[in-house]
Amino acid sequence: MRAAETNTRPAFAMPPGACDTHFHVFEPGYPHVPEPLYTFPDGTLDAYLAMAEVLGIERMVLVQPSFYGTDNSLLRYVLKRLGPRCGGVVQIDEDASDAELDEFHELGVRAIRLDLFARASWPAAELIAYIQRMAARATPRGWHLQFYTPGTIVRDLLPFLADLEDTFVIDHMGYLTESDPEFDQRLLAVLAQGSCWIKLSGAYRVAKNKPLSSVAPWGRALVAARPDRLIWGSDWPHLPDGQRDTGEILNLLANWAPDEADRRTILVDGPGRLFFR
Repeated sequence: MRAAETNTRPAFAMPPGACDTHFHVFEPGYPHVPEPLYTFPDGTLDAYLAMAEVLGIERMVLVQPSFYGTDNSLLRYVLKRLGPRCGGVVQIDEDASDAELDEFHELGVRAIRLDLFARASWPAAELIAYIQRMAARATPRGWHLQFYTPGTIVRDLLPFLADLEDTFVIDHMGYLTESDPEFDQRLLAVLAQGSCWIKLSGAYRVAKNKPLSSVAPWGRALVAARPDRLIWGSDWPHLPDGQRDTGEILNLLANWAPDEADRRTILVDGPGRLFFR
């Protein structure tokens, strides 16, 4: 991992209560899925906290990575250690008990992550039924759904998402890695209707082999449309490249959201509504 002190410092004053709504941690001794998509990363909680302190991140949200599947043991440990400054997003099996979800709620969990990469071969009707079943577990608790989803599936689901009344967050700016102005406009229309939130994270995943600046028009369009429905996430430890500069990623906000009030909305107010009420 990149040493914390080598990250670029914020180009703007970080507001009190600034939150990173998307990070993962990895610690030895916790069981992972049988065939993980990547090798064990050197992304410990202590390394993350050192980076957060350098950048002025006061609150954070731990997102369960695919590496651990639906075994949320490490997430439980982190939430207990960090207390109320940290929220959580779990991955669960469909038969998870209400008692287990109630325990998660007490620890600070406020969302269920839906891994639609792992379900990319499902027909749209099956994906929609799955989303509806998981919403029935999340919404009564005041939780939301979080979509870890290829952009092509987001595109296919937009007619359904436009009418979905349950609160949901789409990771990584929609995660479409190809140019499609029609998709951009349709997603902005869904964002405008109120149940949809979009996470300003994973810009390098959207850019792929292009410079990060190539994502700027989309970032600015999102901020112009609904800053009150946006949250920011570092995507630390930046799999598979732990040498990425998290400060550089944070500073994209200086370009996308040059207005201080918009940055506060994205870094403080939005996370407060979704995770820290």
